Amino acid sequence: MTDRTDDAPNEILAAAKEAKDHAVAAAEATAESIKERTRNWPLGKIGLGVGIGSAAVAAAVLYGTRNKSK
Repeated sequence: MTDRTDDAPNEILAAAKEAKDHAVAAAEATAESIKERTRNWPLGKIGLGVGIGSAAVAAAVLYGTRNKSK
């Protein structure tokens, strides 16, 4: 018989480990990029835009419903 040990890594196990490590690293990088994109939202500018838009809608409603018989 041949002199083999079961704990000695072969090329298939090494390739599988490398692929798994690559997949884990890619998943971590994706998770970090999602955190970066969602953390840096310009909430102040969005709030200002919503406020200005609401004021414009209110002004349009007031202008449209005013009494024109003077």
